[in-house]
Amino acid sequence: MDYKIEEIASILIQQIKGYEPELEVETESRGTVTYVGDGIARARLEGVMAGELLEFPGGVYGMALNLEEDSVGAAILGPYFHIKEGDEVKRTFRIMEVPSGEALIGRVVNPVGLPLDGKGPVNPSAYRPIEHPAPGVVQRRPVHVPLQTGIKAIDSMIPIGRGQRELIIGDRQTGKTALVVDTIINQKGQDVICIYVAIGQKASTVAGVVQKLEETGAMEYTTVVAANAGEPAPLLYIAPYAGCAMGEYFMYEQHRDVLLVYDDLSKHAVAYRELSLLLRRPPGREAYPGDIFYLHSRLLERAACLHESLGGGTLTALPIIETQAGDVAAYIPTNVISITDGQIYLESDLFYAGQRPAINVGLSVSRVGGAAQLAAMKQVAGHLRLDLAQYQELAAFAQFGTDLDKATQAKLTQGARMMELLKQGQYRPMPVEEQIAVIYAGVNRHLDDIPVERVGAFEEGYLRFLHSSYPQVLKNIRERKALDEETQALLDKSIAEFKKSFAQPDDEVQ
Repeated sequence: MDYKIEEIASILIQQIKGYEPELEVETESRGTVTYVGDGIARARLEGVMAGELLEFPGGVYGMALNLEEDSVGAAILGPYFHIKEGDEVKRTFRIMEVPSGEALIGRVVNPVGLPLDGKGPVNPSAYRPIEHPAPGVVQRRPVHVPLQTGIKAIDSMIPIGRGQRELIIGDRQTGKTALVVDTIINQKGQDVICIYVAIGQKASTVAGVVQKLEETGAMEYTTVVAANAGEPAPLLYIAPYAGCAMGEYFMYEQHRDVLLVYDDLSKHAVAYRELSLLLRRPPGREAYPGDIFYLHSRLLERAACLHESLGGGTLTALPIIETQAGDVAAYIPTNVISITDGQIYLESDLFYAGQRPAINVGLSVSRVGGAAQLAAMKQVAGHLRLDLAQYQELAAFAQFGTDLDKATQAKLTQGARMMELLKQGQYRPMPVEEQIAVIYAGVNRHLDDIPVERVGAFEEGYLRFLHSSYPQVLKNIRERKALDEETQALLDKSIAEFKKSFAQPDDEVQ
C-alpha cells in the first residue's frame, strides 16, 4: 500500500497542534514563597490573575494584589505564622469571592463569610466576587423612594433616598454609630435588608451593636460583617467589598432594597495604606497610596437605584468617616465627601451642649434625597433647615447682649424650641407620620408659649394624645403622604385641645 508523504505530514501537524501537555499546566499553577511577614507574602508564580485566590500551606488563602514581572504580592487572609520561605503556593483559578444569600441574614460573619456568632456553619446559596463593576448610567434611574431613618433632624432636613450614598462624618464619640444603628432599627417592617460592616472596631463595641439589634428584633433582617481591630490588615481591606457583594445579591438577584453601613472608612483607608506600604507601592500624600480615591469610589459607586428593566432593586450606602478635631478638609474626608451624594456632619460642640443627635445643619446636606421625600414632610419642613441655620447665626450674635427687635426675638424663640424639638433619644426612631405631626406644631409656632425645657415633655404627651384621641390624623398622613386642608385642620384642633390640658399647673404629662 502506498502512503502519501503529504497526508502523513498533515496528520502529524494536526496531532501536534491539538497536543496539550498536562504536566506543564500543573507546573505553571504552582510556585514558591519567597517572603512572608506582616500578613503579606511574595511568591514566584506565573499567569496569576488580579484578585485571584492563592492557596498557602495549612489551607490558608491569600489574594493576589501585586502582579510583577517575576513575582506576585499577595495579602494573606488568615493566620500566617506557619508559612515560611520556600513553601509551596498554588493557584486556585478563582477570583476572590464571598458567600451570599438568605443564609447570611441574622448572622455575624467575618469578611470571608466564616461565622463569628457560634450559631453553626453558614450554608450559602450563592457566591459573589468582592469586586464587581458598578451599574452604568443607563442601568440606573433617579432616586424616588425615601429611606426613613426615624430621626427627625435627618428625615426633615437631610432626607435620604433608597439608592443614595450619604456620608456620616464627625469626630470620635459624637454619635455616628448610634445614628446608623437607629436607622437599621427603623427599617423593621420596611422590607429592607441591612448589612452593617464593622471595620477596625473593638470586638466589645461590635458585640454591643449586635446585642442592641437583637433586643430590638433588627437582626431578623440584618447581617453583621465584622473585621475587628485585632484582625490583620488584609481582612480589614476586603471587609467593605465583602459586605457590598453580600448586599448586591439581594439587589440584583431578588430585586430588593438593601441598606449598607460602612463603619468606618477611615480605618479602611489606614488598613489599605498599611497593605500598600508592605507591598512596596509608592506612598503619596499623608503616605496613602495614589489610588486611595479609587479605593473608595469603586466601592461607593456600586450603590444604585436600578432601572425597572433590571428589576428595580436599590442599594443605599451610609459610609462613616471619623475626623480629627473637626477637620473635614483632611485627605480622606474630602475624598469621600466628593464621592457621596451629601453628608451629615456631627459636631462635637453640639454634642457636648446636649444636642443629640449633634447634627450641624449648616454643613450637612443631601443632594439627592429631597426628590424622594414625602410631600407631607416637604410641606412642614420646607424652610426648617434655612430657619435653623439663621437661628444659630442669630444665637451667636445675641450672646453679645445687644438689644434685639421683635422679629429677631421671635426667630430666637421659635429656633430654640425647634432645636429642642429635634432632640431625640438613642435607639428611639420615630415613625414618619409622628415626625410630621410634631414638626408641624413647631413650624406653625404652636410651641412659642411652651417653656423650652418642657418641649420634650410636650412632644411625648402630644403623641400619646394623638394616638388615643385623634388616630385618624396619623392614619391620614401615613396613607395620603400629604397634608390636605382636612388633616391640617385636625392637627390644629388636636394641638389646641392638648395644650389646654398641658398648660394646667398640676400637669401630669411628663
